[in-house]
Amino acid sequence: MRADLRDANLDRTDLSSAVLPYADLRGARLAGADLRKAKLSAADLSGANLHGADLRGADLTEAVLAGADLSEAQLGGIEFFRADLSNANLRRANLRVANLRDVKLRGADLRGADLTTTILRETDLSGVDLSENDLTQTLLPVNWKRPATNG
Repeated sequence: MRADLRDANLDRTDLSSAVLPYADLRGARLAGADLRKAKLSAADLSGANLHGADLRGADLTEAVLAGADLSEAQLGGIEFFRADLSNANLRRANLRVANLRDVKLRGADLRGADLTTTILRETDLSGVDLSENDLTQTLLPVNWKRPATNG
């Protein structure tokens, strides 16, 4: 059974350890929600508002978060393997020790995000602005080079 929570208002709701694989959360409002250790593998969170949500330790393997607002969210230790974060807002998000290997990030906004020991191997970073990020401890794609800056 696939949970249908499209456009639901779940702001500040405690969903820690929730088991919602394949759930339909398109357009859901989850700002400030507690989703620590939630099982959201293959869930569709396209366009969801997760501003400031706490997802530490959650499983988002193969989840769709295209266009989602994850700004200022706590995303440390998350398994994002093969997820779609295209055009997602990840400004000032905490992505420490997160696995973003083989993730779709095209057009995502990662400015100011904490990428300490984050895994970005096999990830297409085309069109992603990492100019404001400290990447000294980030595991980047093998042949990735910081784009030249003007000025």
